[in-house]
Amino acid sequence: MMRRRFLLCGLGGLACALALPPRAVARTDFARWLEELEREARGQGISARTLKEALAGLAPIPRVLELDRRQPEGRLSFAEYRRRVVSHDRIRSGRERLARHLPLLRRVRRRYGVPERILVALWGVESDYGRFRGRFPVIPALATLAFDGRRARFFRRELLAALRILDQGHISPREMYGSWAGAMGQPQFMPTTFLAHAVDFDGDGRRDIWHSLPDVFASMARYLHRSGWRPGWRWGREVRLVKPGPAARAGLAYRAPLASWARAGVRRKDGGTLPRAKIEASLLLPDGRDGPAFLVYDNFRVLLRWNRSTHFALSVGLLGDAVTTSGGSA
Repeated sequence: MMRRRFLLCGLGGLACALALPPRAVARTDFARWLEELEREARGQGISARTLKEALAGLAPIPRVLELDRRQPEGRLSFAEYRRRVVSHDRIRSGRERLARHLPLLRRVRRRYGVPERILVALWGVESDYGRFRGRFPVIPALATLAFDGRRARFFRRELLAALRILDQGHISPREMYGSWAGAMGQPQFMPTTFLAHAVDFDGDGRRDIWHSLPDVFASMARYLHRSGWRPGWRWGREVRLVKPGPAARAGLAYRAPLASWARAGVRRKDGGTLPRAKIEASLLLPDGRDGPAFLVYDNFRVLLRWNRSTHFALSVGLLGDAVTTSGGSA
């Protein structure tokens, strides 16, 4: 990922005030907006001490606005996305980390029912196994988007949630870093997701998704568990189409039993027959009829609740399969 530079100053590493784009409003307007936000936060029970520490010297970050308004130059094919995300290096690193943290991952699986390989894969895709946790201070980034972004109401809610996280003592403003859009820590949770799902698995009184691997793994697992993860089942599998007919029914809107797909000419990637399991699946052709094919199950839809990108969910499943030979039923 390309490195992004931004300037920091003052207590807690808050962003310096830089020249805003022409369409941005005056700094005095931001100051008035910030006063109103403080009143709302106090009304929600957030302490004056937290607000003083988190908001003192706060100024919008122009780079955040630039990233928010930039239109993507083009959509990666799944083949390109897969090469980048499910790389040989990431697979090797995932195997090493799975072996290193296996006792902890097993404890988390026994609690929440989510397999070790899926947690390692999510960890790898979201933050490259904790190596990339974001370079933007979360409070200034969210304030920038709540004040002048395209989805101001959404980001205002996330900003208030981030202030509540600080007020609860889970992290300090100095350490609360994330993406330009406010996704935080090793699992890249938005603040409202943190409040709803993060876990203090190591028992130190804080839900620390920045530094504590027990908290990181358990928080991811709890999210997937609450989203409907079915223990013992795979996310899906890569398949081959030996007949052209099934391609007409590709897409998540259509579901059929594995036996029906088998009769229609869908086979395992190696040409073998599909499992005789009573489970429904959808056929995905992310790069069209000439690209790879996948049968996906309910657990794939759970991964989509984490991130609505089919490229993302497929890559998590494939990386999980690659870091271990034990894929689960079906």
